[in-house]
Amino acid sequence: MWDPSQYRQFGDERSRAFYELINRIGATDPQTVADVGCGPGELTVDLCRRWPDADVVGLDSSVEMIAAADEVLATAGSGVPRLRFEHMDARDWKPAGPVDVIVSNAMLQWIPEHESLLVKWVDYLADGGWIAFQVPANHDEPTHRLIRELARTERWRDKLSAVALTRQAANPADYLDLLTGAGCVVDAWETTYLHVLAGEDPVLRWISGTGLRPVITSLEGAEGDEFLAEYGGLLRQAYPAASYGTAFPFRRVFAVARKP
Repeated sequence: MWDPSQYRQFGDERSRAFYELINRIGATDPQTVADVGCGPGELTVDLCRRWPDADVVGLDSSVEMIAAADEVLATAGSGVPRLRFEHMDARDWKPAGPVDVIVSNAMLQWIPEHESLLVKWVDYLADGGWIAFQVPANHDEPTHRLIRELARTERWRDKLSAVALTRQAANPADYLDLLTGAGCVVDAWETTYLHVLAGEDPVLRWISGTGLRPVITSLEGAEGDEFLAEYGGLLRQAYPAASYGTAFPFRRVFAVARKP
């Protein structure tokens, strides 16, 4: 389903939340680090650079993303000798031993009832270990609302009724309650970025790399082009271009939790 080259568009904007997330992790010398939902791997390499003595594993359920990550690893070579990537669904992951840092960047929104998964991850942590994650929280914004509305129209409902769209995030207070209840010390917050995107149909290109992927892979040929044309027109109305580019508000929810 995933297309690493499409996902890598707007890489600077997408990675900003990752760096703001990991900057709040207080681990100084972790021995084991897991990046769950690592995508094409570039950001996992940066975890190795932050903690060069740690064994780092990147996990992703997408064969395409892991293939791209393995290419990144081959290019990085001896600079990241303790990094590996594995093809695995996050729900099936069970580490061999306690983990010092678990990072998940913009992945959990794809997993229904991911709150139970977070509690399981707390059990995987070593004493003093850290969980840090961020999830998009735009379920009610035009990008996602218009997909749902268009998919329910007479033209598309039969073809897209079974397509599973992204589920999005809870609120920061919900994660605070959840992880505090699991015994952690928690810092939870939200940020709405105001990205200024360049080029033609930039919001369509952005969402085509993430939330629209299930629709794109469900429609073939002319039908896919037809849906994209209709959806793109709606996006241009919702996010009009200005002389400086297209303003694209993007809300994200963050949580960093430490196990005492």
